[in-house]
Amino acid sequence: MKSYKEVITINPLVRLGKACVRDTRITVADVLEYLASGMSENEIVQDFPQLTIDDIHACLSYAAESEKHVKIVFS
Repeated sequence: MKSYKEVITINPLVRLGKACVRDTRITVADVLEYLASGMSENEIVQDFPQLTIDDIHACLSYAAESEKHVKIVFS
C-alpha cells in the first residue's frame, strides 16, 4: 500500500484547499462521511469508480495522522 502522502493532495485551487484524493475533487472528509454513514469500502468504490480501496485507506491514514496534530485549547 502506498503512503497517504502519495495519494492525498492539497491544491488551493481545488475544493478550497481541502485534502483530496489524488487529482479528483473527492475530499478526505467526503470519504470519511461515506464510511461514517455506513457505506462499505466496496460501495464507495462502486459509486466512485475513480477511487480504489487503497485510496480509502489513505484517507483513513491521513485522518489518523491529522488527529495526532490537533491541539485542544481549554478556555
